[in-house]
Amino acid sequence: MPEANFQQPINTTAKILEEYGAGKRDFGKAELGNANLQGVDLKGADFSYADLSEANLSGTNLRGCDLSFADLSQANLKNADLRGAMLFSANFREANLQGTHLEKADCDHNTHFPPDFDPIKAGVNMSNSFV
Repeated sequence: MPEANFQQPINTTAKILEEYGAGKRDFGKAELGNANLQGVDLKGADFSYADLSEANLSGTNLRGCDLSFADLSQANLKNADLRGAMLFSANFREANLQGTHLEKADCDHNTHFPPDFDPIKAGVNMSNSFV
């Protein structure tokens, strides 16, 4: 009987950087709560369903990333670049979005932003459809 191949979620910053540098872009379901990815270039990566809660993503390039269903609660995204990112059903509760570039990012009504944050004013495209 063939062995089942169960891919373990990535859970270290070093592993993300190593694999991204080698050309990998699929980091769905990564477990990176409290990770320090400050100022890192992760453009175009897939972090759907990832745990990035309390992560330091300040100044990080997340342009065009898929952050759908990701947990970014209490994450530091100060001055991060999320232009063109997919944010469907993502959790940004209590996240620091000061200076974050969100122009042309896509979200839906299930995306949770901090109460004092206006996604439309920030240039986010609000979709009426559900993912």
